[in-house]
Amino acid sequence: MNLKEKINQELKDSMKSGDKIRLETIRSIRALILEFEKSGSGKELNPEEEIKMLTSAAKKRKESIEQFRNANRIDLAEKEEQELKILEEFLPKQLSTDEIINEVKKLASEIGAKSKEDFPKLMPIAAKTLKGKADGKVIKEIVEKILSGN
Repeated sequence: MNLKEKINQELKDSMKSGDKIRLETIRSIRALILEFEKSGSGKELNPEEEIKMLTSAAKKRKESIEQFRNANRIDLAEKEEQELKILEEFLPKQLSTDEIINEVKKLASEIGAKSKEDFPKLMPIAAKTLKGKADGKVIKEIVEKILSGN
């Protein structure tokens, strides 16, 4: 079952259940899918594009949560957190920090990256390998930490 089919089924289920936040979030994902399909880019909605779309939506929620917390709007931050949890149901399981560290160390040893000068070699490989499974900011921090020898 692809993302579009899952979303359509979830849309029906959330309408029946009366969960307004879930319904709103599912509708926003559906809108992203429709926008992609009508963009005229000629691309197919493949699993990689789906992950990219959902990751982008999740990242926007995380940024909103941070801004709402800084503005002391806890009510809005909590709503965004609920939406983020729903979005994460459709994303691949996120790796823990330890799993990311192990993966980056493995990649570093495979390409022989040992110092900060090797960052341009290691970072693109790590980002591609862990895409959708970890936040890009976290990957960058871990790559820098490993290459600095800490």
